[in-house]
Amino acid sequence: MTVATSTRIEQRSALHDDLRIALPPADLSFTQDEEWCVVRVNGEWREIRLHDYDELFSVPGLYEHLIYDILKCDSPARIRKLLEAELAASGTQAGTLRALDLGAGNGMVGEELADMGVEFIVGADIIEAAADAAQRDRPGIYANYHVVDMTQLNQTDRRELAGYRFNCLTCVAALGFGDIPTEAFANAYNLIEPGGWIAFNIKSSFLSQNDSSEFAKLIQSVMVDKTLDVRKTQRYQHRVGTNRQPIQYTAIVGNKRRDIREETLT
Repeated sequence: MTVATSTRIEQRSALHDDLRIALPPADLSFTQDEEWCVVRVNGEWREIRLHDYDELFSVPGLYEHLIYDILKCDSPARIRKLLEAELAASGTQAGTLRALDLGAGNGMVGEELADMGVEFIVGADIIEAAADAAQRDRPGIYANYHVVDMTQLNQTDRRELAGYRFNCLTCVAALGFGDIPTEAFANAYNLIEPGGWIAFNIKSSFLSQNDSSEFAKLIQSVMVDKTLDVRKTQRYQHRVGTNRQPIQYTAIVGNKRRDIREETLT
């Protein structure tokens, strides 16, 4: 852990002391994109849905305290460890990576990448509040941060993103619930150079043969036809739900062999 990271953790701990969060009763069960909590902000309690990221990011320390301290999210650290292990096995130095962090939020994954030695990281998110929170909470982590809709890139954004010559894509806890559509993931994937590293996770149920969602079909397709050469998959507990039950995700690390074809998305 770097000195900068240690300082940020101490600062977040101080912020957590002032936060008050209440979860729904454990016997109430919601789908993952319907989960909510009640938070006291400036002396007033308000209900916030866990997928209303603009509201979560607007309160310093709230996202980390709720998702990582209370609900025990392990995904950024888990993806880092798996990616680190595969880099080591292939003899690849982390410092050679030029990473695009898709759905970057307030920089939790970017911080993990920086700590493992990645020197060039660009964040991308569709939410302006995420970019503001990343600058507030983790200044200096990202070489640049783009607030863009990856399904509707204009020529300027596409040219600038392509100019970074990315050879690594991370996308953590952002797939499968409408946060990042399949087309957005594919467009980001196609920005990565052939042979580049791909590290992401997705709810395990979305990989089931019985799941007919767009993301299930996309991920299964790129794995089967070797568009993505999978090096490692691992099922693990992403976090607990507001009903205190485990939520299982699957982490996937591999190398890009070729672009995702347009017909794969239809």
